[in-house]
Amino acid sequence: MNWGEFITFRKMITPIFIQVIFWVGVAVCVVMGLGSLLGGRGLYGLGLIILGPLAVRVECELLILLFRIHDAVQDIRAAKRG
Repeated sequence: MNWGEFITFRKMITPIFIQVIFWVGVAVCVVMGLGSLLGGRGLYGLGLIILGPLAVRVECELLILLFRIHDAVQDIRAAKRG
């Protein structure tokens, strides 16, 4: 990693954190879903296991999209400069 890009905020590190948050969110959904299944709330637990990771994925993709748009705009700016 180029430290100059990191210090001047030209290199974004948040997308890496978003990927970590995704996997933590998936783990939390599965654990809570299993707990709900064992606690007698079967349909809720099953829904949480199936739909929870999907919802976490959609939310994380929307956040990543902002950074992809930023990268595309930077590429367009660089191409115009020559």
